[in-house]
Amino acid sequence: MSAALKKSPLSRVKDEFGGKDKLVDKIVGVLDAGDESKDDLRKRLLGVGNGKLIRLHLVATRTKEAGGHDKLVTTTADKLKRGKDKDYVAKLGEFSNARLLDMLSVAERALASAEKAAKPKAPRSAAKPAAKPAAKAAPAAKKKSAGKSSKGKSK
Repeated sequence: MSAALKKSPLSRVKDEFGGKDKLVDKIVGVLDAGDESKDDLRKRLLGVGNGKLIRLHLVATRTKEAGGHDKLVTTTADKLKRGKDKDYVAKLGEFSNARLLDMLSVAERALASAEKAAKPKAPRSAAKPAAKPAAKAAPAAKKKSAGKSSKGKSK
């Protein structure tokens, strides 16, 4: 999507959620407020910018889909192939959900590209004539001999 077609956070909130109040209600329902009451959290979130609220909603829903913070930590460590390293898993547990989700997406993309690179390429079709590879070999031999003769002249 080009920059000219990108919607502002305000228009995205209105289109996707029906207003800031409804978005904040969805976030309060998904987020773990901890010691804070839901009313206090709601009041605090109403003062936050629309772009940040959209990002917060995205992170909260993805974390809930992943099974919570602890499950996200173990999944990220496994994708990074460091699931058995207890100290590393403990350190990942200190990270925010957003950071864990970003690390997980990077690890998944790296695994996908490694699998793509590991796949063998399809063999060339037998319909191509055999004369072309021989024709390609001849100019390569000429280049090598041309390179040797130029070295001999410069000495």
